[in-house]
Amino acid sequence: MNYIDPSKIIGASLSRVDGPKKVSGQAMYTSDHNFPGLLYAVPVSSSIASGTITKLDLSAAEKMPGVRAILHADNIGKLYRVTGEQPKMDEKRPPFADKEVRYYGQYVAAVIADTFEQATAAADVVKVTYSLKPLNVSEALEPADWKTESERGNVEQAFDSAPVKIDETYVTPTETHSAIELHATVAAYENGAFTLYETSQAVVNHQQVAMAILGEPKENVRVISRFLGSGFGSKLWPWPHCFIAAAAAKQLGKPVKLVLSRKMNFEAAGHRPVTQQRMRLAANQDGKLVSLSHDYLNHTSILDSYKENCGEATPFLYSTANLRVRSGQVHRNVGTPTSMRGPGAVPGLFALESAMDELAIKLDMDPVALRLKNETAIDESTGLPFSSRHMAECITTGAQKFGWDKRTAQIGSMQRDGKILGWGMAACTWIALRMPTEVTVELKADGTARAVCATQDIGTGTYTVVAQIVSAETGIPVDKIDVVLGDTNLPPGPFSGGSTVTASVIPAILQAVREAKKATIALAARTPNSPLHGRTPDELIFSEGAVKIASATTGSSGSSTSLPFGRVIEMAGSASVSGKGKGEGGFNDPLKKKFSLHSFGAHFVEVSWQPELARLRVERVVTVIDGGTVINAKTATNQIEGAVVMGVGMALFEHTHYDPRNGAPINSNFADYVMATHADAPQMDVTFLDYPDTNFNEIGARGLGEIGLAGIAAAITNATYHATGTRVRKLPAMIEDLIGA
Repeated sequence: MNYIDPSKIIGASLSRVDGPKKVSGQAMYTSDHNFPGLLYAVPVSSSIASGTITKLDLSAAEKMPGVRAILHADNIGKLYRVTGEQPKMDEKRPPFADKEVRYYGQYVAAVIADTFEQATAAADVVKVTYSLKPLNVSEALEPADWKTESERGNVEQAFDSAPVKIDETYVTPTETHSAIELHATVAAYENGAFTLYETSQAVVNHQQVAMAILGEPKENVRVISRFLGSGFGSKLWPWPHCFIAAAAAKQLGKPVKLVLSRKMNFEAAGHRPVTQQRMRLAANQDGKLVSLSHDYLNHTSILDSYKENCGEATPFLYSTANLRVRSGQVHRNVGTPTSMRGPGAVPGLFALESAMDELAIKLDMDPVALRLKNETAIDESTGLPFSSRHMAECITTGAQKFGWDKRTAQIGSMQRDGKILGWGMAACTWIALRMPTEVTVELKADGTARAVCATQDIGTGTYTVVAQIVSAETGIPVDKIDVVLGDTNLPPGPFSGGSTVTASVIPAILQAVREAKKATIALAARTPNSPLHGRTPDELIFSEGAVKIASATTGSSGSSTSLPFGRVIEMAGSASVSGKGKGEGGFNDPLKKKFSLHSFGAHFVEVSWQPELARLRVERVVTVIDGGTVINAKTATNQIEGAVVMGVGMALFEHTHYDPRNGAPINSNFADYVMATHADAPQMDVTFLDYPDTNFNEIGARGLGEIGLAGIAAAITNATYHATGTRVRKLPAMIEDLIGA
C-alpha cells in the first residue's frame, strides 16, 4: 500500500484496505464457513401462491441417504413472532408458523442432511398436497385507503386555477436484488448458545430479531458477518431461512449451513415492490410551482404491510405553497417486499422528476431553469433550515460540465455519428441519517492501532473509512490500523442501510481516539523512565503518532522531546491503551428538530437512439453530488458509478414478472432477469461539491451509497423523450414502445 500522509488522509483516493483479502480468497464470506460435523439444510418451497397444506408426504425423502431430519410446521419447535417496529423484520411470520401458503416459494419444510447434494435430492421428493385458493399477483394496483403523509395549502384549488398543469401516472415494476453472494446462514448451537454466521447488513438488529424469534437472551445469540458480497437492501433484515438453520442446529446438536438458491432469492428474500404514482403539478406561466400532489400505491404481501416511501423527497425538494402527499398499500400473493437501494426516493423521484420534465416541456422552459426557478431556501414541509443544501450548485455545475448550453430543445434535433442524441436531466436527494454507535479504539505498544465496532462492511468501504478517520486523528498510517467489524460481541454499531454508517461512526471514532490519546499522554507523564516524566498532561500533545512536548511549552514551533506512542505504552509496561466513544442518532434523532437532514445532487444524461435498429443506449452521464465531506474519493466515486449503472438497469432492463396462474416469479435467474452489464455502462463523470456539513458531524460527512440511484432513471427517460418523442411513464422502457418514434 502506498504511503499517504495522515494529515491528508481525509478525502484521499485510498484503495480498500480489505481488497487484498478479497482478491486473494482470504476473506471469509458466510457460506465459506465449515465446521466439523457440518450438516446442510435445503428448504422445500411451495409451488402455489395461495392455499392450505393438506398433506406433507415425507416418506420417500426420509429414507434417502444422509437425511438427518425434515423440519416442518409440526416439529420445528417454538418460534416467536416479531412484533412492533423494532427490531426490524419485514416478513414477521416465523418459518412454518402455520399451514397457510400466501406466496409462491414460501418454505413449507426443510431437509437437513450430511451433504448439500443429499439434502437437495431429498427436498426434491417431498410431496406436498394443497387446497388451492384464489391468488392475485396483478401489477395493476386499485385505489386504497389513502393516508396523508404531508400537506400544506390547498392543493385542489391551486391546481384547478393554475394556467399550466400536468396530471400523469408513473409506474415502476417489481425489481429483485441480485447480489452475487447468495443469502446464507451457518448456524451453530453449543452449550445453550447460538452462533449465527449471516449474510447480514445489520448484525445488531439481526441479533435482536434472533433473540425475539428463538426466545433467547442476548448472551445466548452471537451474529457474525465479516464480509458481504453486497445486498442492496435484501440482506438488511433477517428472512425466515435464518431461523430454519438455527432451529435445525439446536435440534440436531450440529452446525447447519443453509444457502438459498438463486430462484429462492427471487421468491423469499424481498424485492422492490410495484409502485403506481399519480403526479399532479401546476405552475404559473413563469414556471413557479403553485401546486404539487403526489399519490402513490405499492404492493405488499398478504400478511405484512411494507410501505415504499415514494413521497419521502416530495415535500422538501421544491418550493410550492400547496402540496399533498398520500400513500396506500395493496396486498398481493407475493413475498414481502423490502428495502432496495434508495427505497422510496428512487421510484418516487422517477415520478417527480419525470413530471417536472413534462411540465418544463409544456411551459416551453428549459428543465434546468424550471428546477432553479423552484429552488427553496428551507424545508417547507417542516419550516426547518437544511443542515446543508447546495442543490442549485449541483444543477449549474452539472449543466456546465455536461455542456447543457449546447442542447437544442426540439425532439430528435441533435445527432452525432449517424445517431440521434437525447439529453435529459434530473435532480436527486437522499436522507442524511445517523444511528447510535459505539466504538473502541486501542493504541498498541507495537505501534499499531485497532478499532472495533459491531457494524459491517457490505462492500462499500467501511473498513477503509474507519481506518482513515483513525489515521487522520492519530497520524498512524492506515496500513498499521486493524479494523474489526461484523460481530455482535463488539460494541454496538449501525446497520448498513440508508447510507448511515460513515456519518454514524465518525463521532464515536473521534471520541474513542481522543480518549486513547489522552490515556497515552497520561502514561507518558507518569512513567518514571520516560523522558516526558514530570510533565503535566497539559504540557503534552499527541501528534503524528507520537507524544510530544507542546510547542507552547518549549516556546518554539516544534517539540524538543518526542516519543512514538508505542514506545510510551511499552515503557509503561502495558500492551495497549484504549478509548471508548459513542455517537448519537436514530430515527428520532434530536438533530431533526433543528435541521432538515439531506444530501442533494443532479444527473445529466446523454442517450443515443438508432431507430433503424431500435437501439437505445445510455452514452454519457455527468453526476454532481452535494454529500458533505468526502472521506475517500475513490470509494465515494465508485458508489455513485455503481448506482448509475444500477440506474441504467432500472430504466431499461429490470422487471421481475409473476405468472398470474401460479404466482411464480417467472424470470427468477440471471439468464432471464436482465440487468445492466459492463457493456451497458456509460461514460461517467462524478463530481462532489465537498461542502462539509458540520451541523451533522464534526468532519461534515453524509452518506453516499444511495443518492446516486435516486433520479437517474428519470434523467434517462427524460433523455429518451428528447431523442425519440416517446414519453416513458412505465419502467423499464421497452423497445416496442419506442419503435416508430
